[in-house]
Amino acid sequence: QVQLVESGGGLVQPGQSLRLSCITSGFTFTNYGMNWYRQAPGKEREWVTVISASGGNTYYADSVKGRFTISRDNAKNTLYLQMNSLKPEDTAVYYCSTNIWGSAYWGQGTQVTVSS
Repeated sequence: QVQLVESGGGLVQPGQSLRLSCITSGFTFTNYGMNWYRQAPGKEREWVTVISASGGNTYYADSVKGRFTISRDNAKNTLYLQMNSLKPEDTAVYYCSTNIWGSAYWGQGTQVTVSS
């Protein structure tokens, strides 16, 4: 079965960095684009960034453009999110996600808290 497992979250101060990982299994990772979403307390889940199956194309929400970088290692079936210059408003649970034949799959999420 499809499994997505995020890790790497934590508590950091504003301006610091974190790298999230999403280890995948149960599907052919190299065939699918991958997304990161986030959900802040009391808010709806929002899309953050996407990467194509090959890794050649990436797109970002305006709120993270220039600070976050999505990448993938197709040999390791792993998705990454490098987050730099973190702000308090980046505090959220971060989820990796993919869509396979019309079905959306999500990980359990990893908490990122940015606070001084």
